[in-house]
Amino acid sequence: MREPIGSYPRVRVQGDGRQVVSQAGSVLLVETIRKTGLDRAISAALAPWRKQRAVHDPGKILLDLALTVPMGGDCLADVAMLRAEPAVFGPVASDPTISRLVDALAACGDKALRAIRAARAEVRECVWQLALQAAPDAGGTVTVDLDGVLVIAHSDKEDAAATWKKTWGHHPLMAFVDHGPGGTGEPVAALLRPGNAGSNTAADHITTTRQALAQLPKKYRRGRQTLIRTDSAGGTHDFVAWLAQRGRWLSYSVGMVITDTIHQHVLKVPASAWTPAVEADGEIRDGARVAELTGDVLDGWPKGMRLIVRKERPHPGAQLRLIDADGMRLTCFATNTTGLPIAELELRHRLRARAEDRIRAARSTGLRNLPLHHTAQNKVWLEIVQIALDLLAWMPMLALTGMARRWEPRRLRLRLFTAVGQLATTGRRRILRLARHWPWTSHITAALDRLAELPNPG
Repeated sequence: MREPIGSYPRVRVQGDGRQVVSQAGSVLLVETIRKTGLDRAISAALAPWRKQRAVHDPGKILLDLALTVPMGGDCLADVAMLRAEPAVFGPVASDPTISRLVDALAACGDKALRAIRAARAEVRECVWQLALQAAPDAGGTVTVDLDGVLVIAHSDKEDAAATWKKTWGHHPLMAFVDHGPGGTGEPVAALLRPGNAGSNTAADHITTTRQALAQLPKKYRRGRQTLIRTDSAGGTHDFVAWLAQRGRWLSYSVGMVITDTIHQHVLKVPASAWTPAVEADGEIRDGARVAELTGDVLDGWPKGMRLIVRKERPHPGAQLRLIDADGMRLTCFATNTTGLPIAELELRHRLRARAEDRIRAARSTGLRNLPLHHTAQNKVWLEIVQIALDLLAWMPMLALTGMARRWEPRRLRLRLFTAVGQLATTGRRRILRLARHWPWTSHITAALDRLAELPNPG
């Protein structure tokens, strides 16, 4: 009787392989850094923190950490995966050197953070110019989404506190530029807050929006061409008044809490005033209708604000709330945009849900936890995470096409970054040969060709 041979072939494993490069597909991120000039910008920004006779450039150290995060790293020590491949990633600093740099940046507080953010803003404008029609401002407008994210702390960390979901950790407030249905999005602000920070704190929303606007090209830092979207956490008098302040003139689409006053006005809206809601493809949204509220419900709010409410038949199994009416789920938002049908404005606000995708991507790119103890250190880590998310947005925008532009970090990591290569040296040239049988090798090589066609920085 023959013994079963099993489902998988049996191979012998030896640990003496040479000239084999793991994570070879991450050369896409290295080329993105080179072509966008991010390495030069970060190095120039952190030049004041480079000590005399230092071997490693602080900018290179920070970018090494930012490269580690998209590849699955979630702490400083994970930079060892880059250190193991000096032919691809160059010399990488030791763990003590990296820790000392993070401590030095944290000790300088906002000065170091401002330097890093200024470099990112400078490079962002260049990237958008390189991307042409793939850039988020190709249509002449920019949409910035604000949303909070809960980061669980599994150990005692500074400023960790009980959250509104009865967990323990931090409650950062983040802002993302929406790339629309054809892309993903890129982070433009992240405000680290204690876990018990309020969801609808106007001061935090204003601070985050200021940081986000500073990341945009100068022409988008004020004016109607920039749209700020939030959920109901941003529906406060102070924040809406700040957005609409004279001289700022930002467009906004802000969720609102259904108060008793709004509820009473909804009950008085005649049936003829309700308009069918629409989907992104132009089709009518089944069971959903929208209407605009007017009258004294707008008292106390900035001039020009419009209040639009939607009622929709709830999904099977969903429970109605006390603020709902006639068996329909009610939602409401405020905007100052004119000249568009209310159904189109409601669709535009509903697309704010893409911010949830950006939060999910951030969680899988270094924001699953904050690895350091002190708040000042974790603020530096949050900047590293944002640089990593920038790279994961810029690389597809510049080098990928079709559905690949919408791949989230986990899929990019699985299909592209984990590809294995073989390093060959011919004369003075180093050639990285990717595995021919890898299903997505063609995506990697085509993306590298597109990056090679871009002009060199400077």
